[in-house]
Amino acid sequence: MPDPSVKLRVDKWLWFARFFKSRTTAAAQVSGGHVRINGDRAAKPSETVSAGDVLTFAQGNRVRVIRIVALGDRRGPAPEAQALYEDLTPPDSPDDGVESGGARPTKRDRRAIDALKPDAFDN
Repeated sequence: MPDPSVKLRVDKWLWFARFFKSRTTAAAQVSGGHVRINGDRAAKPSETVSAGDVLTFAQGNRVRVIRIVALGDRRGPAPEAQALYEDLTPPDSPDDGVESGGARPTKRDRRAIDALKPDAFDN
């Protein structure tokens, strides 16, 4: 089990793990109340995290749930950053890549719909 006495600022860890492009952006997310540490809302970017903590935050239009595995020493390449956490985010619902609502069908979609309809001109 990792040493729980070793801690790191939450904004710095989010930046190390490449969830945000800059440390300023990570700090803004934490300050805005959009990051939870072990279920409790993080009030300041200076709050500390250690290995074993669970972070919950919004990224784009997904809610990410991350367990911290290691703290890291620097903001390294993507494979190094991915080794810092375990992704606990539930898988997205299968939608087969189809957007729902409001979009007009393409010509290919209309042809597929017409192929399903009985021919209106056959009497």
